[in-house]
Amino acid sequence: MNDRVRIEITDGVADVRLIRTDKMNALDDAMFMALIEAGERLKAEKSVRCVVLSGEGRAFCAGLDAGNFGKMAEGGDRYAPRKERPPEVAGQRDYGVANRAQYAVWVWREIPVPVIAAVHGVAFGGGFQLMLGADMRYVAPDTKLSIMEIKWGLVPDMAGTQLMRHLVREDIVRELTYTGRIFSGTEAGQIGFATRVCEDPHAEAMAVAREIAGKSPDAIRAGKRIFNDAPYSDPANGFLQETVEQVALIGSPNQIEAVMSNLQKRAPNFAD
Repeated sequence: MNDRVRIEITDGVADVRLIRTDKMNALDDAMFMALIEAGERLKAEKSVRCVVLSGEGRAFCAGLDAGNFGKMAEGGDRYAPRKERPPEVAGQRDYGVANRAQYAVWVWREIPVPVIAAVHGVAFGGGFQLMLGADMRYVAPDTKLSIMEIKWGLVPDMAGTQLMRHLVREDIVRELTYTGRIFSGTEAGQIGFATRVCEDPHAEAMAVAREIAGKSPDAIRAGKRIFNDAPYSDPANGFLQETVEQVALIGSPNQIEAVMSNLQKRAPNFAD
């Protein structure tokens, strides 16, 4: 993981950076595993209250490494060659509901605290889907983005189809998926893929992460659980989940500390 992803944790904020700068943070086998390992580590870090995910160098993530396309043509990438592929392989799940490529994105949704993607340069294909795994996306206006899989005769298969449809109108998702056209960070903000369009996404993401880290971690984690389940839940279950989470929070030590710190006009001291 150390030659693909670096993690620095300070005051409850995990600064996670893709560091394969010579390849614009492209996704090779080692990067897929590094992303999964980083996400799994952060899922278990009780002191982490917010995560910022970014890429060093010229890009957030340029998508699948070109070498992997060569292996794919030979049938050796994520799946066996078509003529040799047993019927069950397509449904094989190595990480719960997901395969490896999907879980490299989905693991950021499973992290129990908010994740902010700070995106610059390019986010193509798998890199675009990776940013979708975050709770929020702060994107530089001149960033180039694309659902680029169609260029290679493919469909987005890193959880993108499931994430995109909850963010942007379906007809826009279809147009971008069918054409693979490159669009800007500015347009991403206009259509809904970018939470914020800002000149320095990493600095802004870190500032918001520090703000979130100062809130009650119990309430933040409960909120993320509710939002994660909401797109897949009917209203009755959603209402019940709100109530269950709220009942667990009311009167808890961190909730009392939130109330008292506000009444006493002082900084809160929350327990992890």
